Amino acid sequence: MVEKKVSVFRKEHFNAAHRLNNPMLSAEKNKVVFGKCNNDNYHGHNYELIVKVTGVVDAVTGYVIDLKMLSDIIKTEVIERFDHKNLNLDVSDFKALNPTAENIAIVIYNILRAKIDTKYELKIVLYETERNYVEYPA
Repeated sequence: MVEKKVSVFRKEHFNAAHRLNNPMLSAEKNKVVFGKCNNDNYHGHNYELIVKVTGVVDAVTGYVIDLKMLSDIIKTEVIERFDHKNLNLDVSDFKALNPTAENIAIVIYNILRAKIDTKYELKIVLYETERNYVEYPA
């Protein structure tokens, strides 16, 4: 019998500030490349995070994964770490990494991948704005 996989999703929200800047580029080039996102005084977003977990439904619980447990991991490992923070200044993951939406999604994936059993497939969808979002892995 082939086991059928099901995907479950958990949606969370956090607010954070950042500045897109590459120290290897001149100030002028950073302004051209990153525009308003290179504001010297930072700027913020209301991020929407969707975590997708795919696996086989457990015969005993009927769950793919306990969503309360998943919620707790996301809140402890991601939300508490990023919410109402300046990503450039307050979050060590971005001390040497430009906090683009792409890089934020990869960091979140790596944080959660270390906490969630590898028997599950994991995907991160991160909305930086209503119209701009990234997905990792692609």
